[in-house]
Amino acid sequence: MQYRPLGRTDTIISAIGLGCATFGREIDEDMSRRIMDDAVERGITFFDTAEAYGGGNARAYRLSQLEVDDVRETTGEMSSSECIIGRWLRDRGCHDRVTICTKVSTGNELENIDRAVRDSCERLNVSAIGMFMLHTPSATVPIGESLSALNDQVTRGRVTAIGCSNFSGTQLREALDASRVNKLARFQAIENIYNLADPSAGEDVFALCAEQGVSFITYSPLGAGFLTGKYTPDRNKLPSGTRFDVIPAHCDVYFNERGFAAVEKLRVKSQSLGLPMAYLAAAWATSSPHVTCTLFGARKCEHLVNGITAFEAEDKAALFGDWG
Repeated sequence: MQYRPLGRTDTIISAIGLGCATFGREIDEDMSRRIMDDAVERGITFFDTAEAYGGGNARAYRLSQLEVDDVRETTGEMSSSECIIGRWLRDRGCHDRVTICTKVSTGNELENIDRAVRDSCERLNVSAIGMFMLHTPSATVPIGESLSALNDQVTRGRVTAIGCSNFSGTQLREALDASRVNKLARFQAIENIYNLADPSAGEDVFALCAEQGVSFITYSPLGAGFLTGKYTPDRNKLPSGTRFDVIPAHCDVYFNERGFAAVEKLRVKSQSLGLPMAYLAAAWATSSPHVTCTLFGARKCEHLVNGITAFEAEDKAALFGDWG
């Protein structure tokens, strides 16, 4: 495993991170713990979650036996991803081995950020959160207000570093400028989609991140499974138990001409090289020098193996040299 600085902080994180959105929503606590144990053994030190992740916050779903052989009923516990991680941290006693990133998903107002940090600390069984992010930008709350609230959490020692998710390059620059002018804690990382079906972050934020020393963390390197080629344009025929079946809103992101064109192009390359589409999609997402950490969600340990193996491949440039 490779390790890289998190923004301009002293924190070092693994180049592959564990996305924990599936915990309590698509897989039960036992499987979640097995995946976290495996991740730590493989050198993964960055776990990504949010207050909105879990069976109580999204439709709890039992995967079919075809998807995962040993999955049991998922929990309806609110914020169960954080709760499961917190119980695992308590039982394993390995708080110093992982950096937890979580997010406020219910509003960026000062009072709500204070509440969200307090509640996340309690659920995660930590006294301080390694990376705390705004899950989405707000159309009603000025970024200065949110930054002031986040700065207060850093000053009080409840948060080590702050960041944002799903922000555009323009929104990120506005936030960085506001932090500088008002002498507030700055965003050290941004977490956005970046994959073969939606590579727009490369043009939107890569240069700004490099200029400002902000880490780029990518999620959905496989497009939530879209890039494995399992979907057709018919939204009424989503395979049962898949991520798009659990959260149909994924269709709004990927079901378009660009997305399906990327899938077909990837399918052709997969057939010509004799390599799985999932492996190739992971290799592409981890190949950019602008990406600090690539998050891989997992419903079983083998999903992490695919991401790590693809990251460690030595011939990634050759694989996509003719991609265009």
